[in-house]
Amino acid sequence: MTFFTPARTLFDTPVISTALRGLSRGWLRWRGWEVQGALPPEARRSVFIAAPHTSNWDLPYTLMAAFVLGLRIHWLGKASLFRWPFGGVMRWLGGIAVDRSRPGGLVASAAETLAGDGPALQLVVPPEGTRGRTRHWKTGFWHIARQANVPIVLAYMDYERRVCGLGPLFTTSDDVEADLVVIKRFYAPIKGRRPDQFEAS
Repeated sequence: MTFFTPARTLFDTPVISTALRGLSRGWLRWRGWEVQGALPPEARRSVFIAAPHTSNWDLPYTLMAAFVLGLRIHWLGKASLFRWPFGGVMRWLGGIAVDRSRPGGLVASAAETLAGDGPALQLVVPPEGTRGRTRHWKTGFWHIARQANVPIVLAYMDYERRVCGLGPLFTTSDDVEADLVVIKRFYAPIKGRRPDQFEAS
């Protein structure tokens, strides 16, 4: 069974995506945000870490940053977001529902899709798995990147400094725990909308 099925999204609609890119750039500038970085060619198919994830506002800001950066993203979200009547809209926005009872199937399917030939595709994964306070990061993003042999992009959204964008690329090693230490070190100073809900230590 296929768990990861990227569908056509608003990022694949030239007229709409071009218009939204301009609107997103204008909105973020008006709100005092700066979008940093650029996607290297070798990361056209990659896994994005979405951190910190502490607020419902993270999704619209992520979509706007993606438009400004010219990305083609899909993002993982809890299945309840995709119930009627909003499911179709969420999928059009790039969302893919996560069946938490079968996480292994999603990892294998996502890795297979990213490893194959095809257009640019960036999979956005929030490692915390929840907007609530947690110190435990789920490692699905690491396993997807490892199995697909694609880089991890350290994407970020810092509400305190009002900067968001793409940090360095990270290549997985054979040691997931050691990799997490390095990745979390990058995110430690970054503040989410609700900083009390995020720990990267």
